[in-house]
Amino acid sequence: MEKSIHPILKAIVPLVEGIAKTFGKNCEMVLHDFCNGKSSIIAIENGHVTGRSIGSPMTEAGLKAVQKGNVRNNVINYTGETTDGRVLKSSTMPVKDQDGNVIGLLCINFDMSSLIVAQNAINEIMQVKDENEVQNNHYSTNNVNDVLTNIVTNTISQLGKPVAYMNKEEKVNIVKRLDEQGAFLIKGAIDYVAKVLCVSRYTIYNYLDEIRVYDK
Repeated sequence: MEKSIHPILKAIVPLVEGIAKTFGKNCEMVLHDFCNGKSSIIAIENGHVTGRSIGSPMTEAGLKAVQKGNVRNNVINYTGETTDGRVLKSSTMPVKDQDGNVIGLLCINFDMSSLIVAQNAINEIMQVKDENEVQNNHYSTNNVNDVLTNIVTNTISQLGKPVAYMNKEEKVNIVKRLDEQGAFLIKGAIDYVAKVLCVSRYTIYNYLDEIRVYDK
């Protein structure tokens, strides 16, 4: 027998569709019911954003928040990333019953990837050179992991495109720039870059072989 849905949650179900249709296909709306255990999603629109559907569980971050009891207040406009490298702007709002007990969550996950591409294109067009600008190529930390993170983040940001929108040629170009900066001399760099670019470590090795053969 199908589990009954709390009347308050049932009343919110139409909002899921309405908000999603208002903001378009990049806006995923999700309603979770805590009474449904791991299969907590009872309503979802634009589930392609995170690849979920009705009956799917919460994200790993959401589950951890529930376990720690950190779901009693709204968490608005935080960012995250999908497994394929798309950038999300998210909000999570608890749904409470008459006694103030949290019975579910209403979540918004907006895929900002295409907007970031457009923003970077506009910024590039509007960019002017400041003659007094002093470029600082030195990092303010001696921590090896921080240095690697900074190098990778800065290199990817220069391309002005989320990883999910990058083709192979662009990813090879990222790896080439990182190699030129000595990033792969840092321990753990191969695995870290592979994770960031959403490819396997063996793909990074192949990119490096391709780059180095071409440069000879």
